Amino acid sequence: MADKRSKKQRETLKKVFQRLGKYRIFLVFSILLAAVTVALTLYVPKLTGNAVDYIIAKGLVDFSGVFRIMLQIGACSLATALAQWIMNICNNKMTYQVVQDIRNEAFRKIEILPLKYIDGHPYGEIVSRVVSDVDQFADGLLMGFTQLFTGVATIIGTFGFMLSVNVSITFVVVLITPISFFVAGFIAKRTFAMFRIQSETRGEQTGLIDEMIGNQKVVQAFDRQEEVLERFDEINTRLRDCSLKAIFFSSITNPATRFVNSLVYTGVGIFGALAVVRGALSVGQLSCFLSYANQYTKPFNEISGVVTELQNAIACAQRIFDLIEEEPQIPEPENALCLTDIRGNVDLKEVSFSYAPKQRLIEDLNLDVKPGQRVAIVGPTGCGKTTLINLLMRFYDVCGGKILVDGCDIREATRRSLRAGYGMVLQETWLKTGTIRDNIVMGKPDASEEEMIEAAKASHAHSFIKRLPKGYDTWITEDGGNLSQGQKQLLCIARVMLLRPPMLILDEATSSIDTRTEVKIQEAFSRLMEGRTSFIVAHRLSTIKEADMILVMKDGKIIEQGNHETLLQKGGFYKDLYESQFALS
Repeated sequence: MADKRSKKQRETLKKVFQRLGKYRIFLVFSILLAAVTVALTLYVPKLTGNAVDYIIAKGLVDFSGVFRIMLQIGACSLATALAQWIMNICNNKMTYQVVQDIRNEAFRKIEILPLKYIDGHPYGEIVSRVVSDVDQFADGLLMGFTQLFTGVATIIGTFGFMLSVNVSITFVVVLITPISFFVAGFIAKRTFAMFRIQSETRGEQTGLIDEMIGNQKVVQAFDRQEEVLERFDEINTRLRDCSLKAIFFSSITNPATRFVNSLVYTGVGIFGALAVVRGALSVGQLSCFLSYANQYTKPFNEISGVVTELQNAIACAQRIFDLIEEEPQIPEPENALCLTDIRGNVDLKEVSFSYAPKQRLIEDLNLDVKPGQRVAIVGPTGCGKTTLINLLMRFYDVCGGKILVDGCDIREATRRSLRAGYGMVLQETWLKTGTIRDNIVMGKPDASEEEMIEAAKASHAHSFIKRLPKGYDTWITEDGGNLSQGQKQLLCIARVMLLRPPMLILDEATSSIDTRTEVKIQEAFSRLMEGRTSFIVAHRLSTIKEADMILVMKDGKIIEQGNHETLLQKGGFYKDLYESQFALS
């Protein structure tokens, strides 16, 4: 298990470095500037030691030498500050370019993910990966670049300077410091797992919050506040526990390495003092060496802190890479056809489909729809009506058989051209943040003002739009703002009225509209459907009497087929459905 986790970490780091490759120029500059910063910083203690040696005794001070060294120290400090400033610019540029690329990559992947992935994961959890996890990754990466390079360079540079001062005392330092690596490594192995759990739990919490905010009316209507609070408390408690464990393990790294560093400093002080007594070391050299010992051990504290942050960053990066590497929807063939001048001949041949391999839904479905025909699909809940619509639009691919549009297998055509051939109005409305105008012309951005208003009038949306504060320029949010459910549905209908596609899909398109307006909308739909192949999913059977063909579905199969009168005369399942709707009238 540990080997598998370690392998996963290495793979994640490899992916991070691959993305850093595009910005290697900043990486090179950052490393070079880190080396310059460290060299200048480490040169200062040597200058300080020389200045101490110029102070021989009372009245025996070489002030000119001390002044000269002070000027050198000032120049080194200014150069160090400039190098650090440029290094931080390089690190910021590199980090946030990589973060921008990863976010763009993740968002592009979401656009091409199959719907089964989106349907199978809470929206908030996906949002958490793209927003929170990437932010955590950026913080860890930035700290890593800022401190890791400098820390490593400091250790190497300090080791070289100490060797130049005294070899024997340098080996005292080298013998003790590996304990810091052991302590940091021991703790790091345990923190990664904790941070991974923390990141996953945070995503679960974000998903619950997103779900509850989006469905607050339902929660309150069914008095589920207490249950939701209990569920949130449970997740929040788990997040607290795993966060405390992660922070505990990460927080003991610094004190543990500081303890080891104190041992190093003590060892240098003792052996250095003995060397001064023997005359093997001057007082200035000892002060220089003590400064180096402190400089040498400080990066171990910083690197241990960086390791902790990097563990969190890698855990978050792993989650975002898991999203990026999800299997995309089946790619289109290189020679995919672009459907043009669609007549609307739709043919389903031996189609089978299931969401889960062991649960068959649609089996051996055959259907031949001629251009211009109005096809109504009815049946009990869960019989496969909406699934059939998903297959026609190729939101899901068939498991067996094929669907043809004008004789072309839809899997051999581009999704864009196929979906451009359909106009779709669903029971569930969808509006984007923008103006009323933006939402109506979504499918036809180049539509004229007259065309847009005509479509709005045809859908009976024009009258309520004109009553809004800014008419067609009224700004609405994703959920429709202060619009009623019926008004939102009218806007979706207007969108299709403007597009006038060769094929229509109406899935309970008038479910949220009052009866009087529905009659007018049905009249408008009747005019729109003339000459267009139309698929109508309806629960109110009174709205589909005029359909050319009615498909009665049950358990994923078409059990009856015909027009309204024919099916009533058969006295089968359709007649039972139709009469059950009027049993109480």
